[in-house]
Amino acid sequence: MSDQGEMAQRHDASDPEGPDAGHAPPTRGRMWRHLGPGIVVAATGVGAGDLVATLIAGSRFGYALLWAAVVGCIVKIALSEGSARYHLATGSTILAGWRSLGRWTSWYFGVYVIIWGFIYGATAMSATALPLTALFPGLSLRAWAIIAGLFGFAFVWFNKYETFETVMKLLVGTMFVIMVGLAILVAPSLPDIAGGMTFTLPEGSLFYTLGLIGGVGGTITTAAYGYWTQAKGWRGTPWLPMMRVDNSIAYIVTGIFVIAMLIVGAELLHSAGIALQDSDQGLLGLSGVLEERFGATIATLFLIGFAATSVSSLLGVWQGMSLFFSDWWYQLKGREEGGHEGSNAYRFYLAWLTFPPMFLLFADRPFLLVIIYGAFGALFMPFLAITLLMLNNSERLPAEARNGVVSNITLAGSAILFIVLAVQQVASLVG
Repeated sequence: MSDQGEMAQRHDASDPEGPDAGHAPPTRGRMWRHLGPGIVVAATGVGAGDLVATLIAGSRFGYALLWAAVVGCIVKIALSEGSARYHLATGSTILAGWRSLGRWTSWYFGVYVIIWGFIYGATAMSATALPLTALFPGLSLRAWAIIAGLFGFAFVWFNKYETFETVMKLLVGTMFVIMVGLAILVAPSLPDIAGGMTFTLPEGSLFYTLGLIGGVGGTITTAAYGYWTQAKGWRGTPWLPMMRVDNSIAYIVTGIFVIAMLIVGAELLHSAGIALQDSDQGLLGLSGVLEERFGATIATLFLIGFAATSVSSLLGVWQGMSLFFSDWWYQLKGREEGGHEGSNAYRFYLAWLTFPPMFLLFADRPFLLVIIYGAFGALFMPFLAITLLMLNNSERLPAEARNGVVSNITLAGSAILFIVLAVQQVASLVG
């Protein structure tokens, strides 16, 4: 293991912070009391863009792509579980593992996370502002976007993980109850839903299907799961069963949520021949459809669920990616302090996500920056899947923590999927 990896291992193993730090892993009957990091990563990964993608899948193809949403959740379970397993088994972090594969991985991640943060910051603030503007039209979209960014900045700056997790659970509960309630309200046909699990590919749906599998439920944030398990206080391989239950339950909830959105798209939009706009603005169009069919109360509830989805994604990125960045920065410097909540690097990235992206709210996003962002983003998920195959089959992990047959097959399949998506994304950018 590299010197930086050993440094990270010493630092993390001695870190006493976290609500579960110092406690023995719970028995199976008490695991539900300790659920949290998985809910955080799942809530972070499902944002306004995922709502749009799933609703459009339902509006264009009915239930035919239901299986793709389910497969996407299975893929994300494998990726986030593999990342967290490396953290728990080595006492180190996934970034330390990447550095052991070569210093180029650190530079790749550093360039990516700076560009990604600049553009995603503006995207997250705008997405959060959409339902708030519809609910409270007294302020402009830009004003609500700035307020959303400042709220995320202040909340993450002044609160530790335990408070952050509690708020995320409340937001997940709100969005889950409202969106699943909408799916029940539109009275889906059970035979049609069952037909959506037949792995069919309607004409013109291939790359849309791949995008649905690859995008719904998070991208880079799946790799942040390990940092949240450490912030929770989970240390060592005895916590692996707890982590796996936590991760699986979280993505089962995500799967139900995504299926609910696809049902709403299929029942309200596909059956009526309504085309939803291919952007976050399209969600406001669905609000109009709901108001016309079910009344203003249901439309308002949808906007509240939309807002909870967007806010949870914003808070999750503001907190989780700041942890990720701080670990990268202090490993790059070879220093033992930092890499945790409240460190200087943590607060720098928190500010980077909030303030520079506000300039994008006042002007069109620079074309070249969007091109670079798209290319790096397309290449990150294959990078994550392939490196997890390399790291979690290595001898630096205890035998009981290494990949099994199912993990290797799932990660290898994920790598192939994301390589195809990367080729498609880069080709469309060049085009």
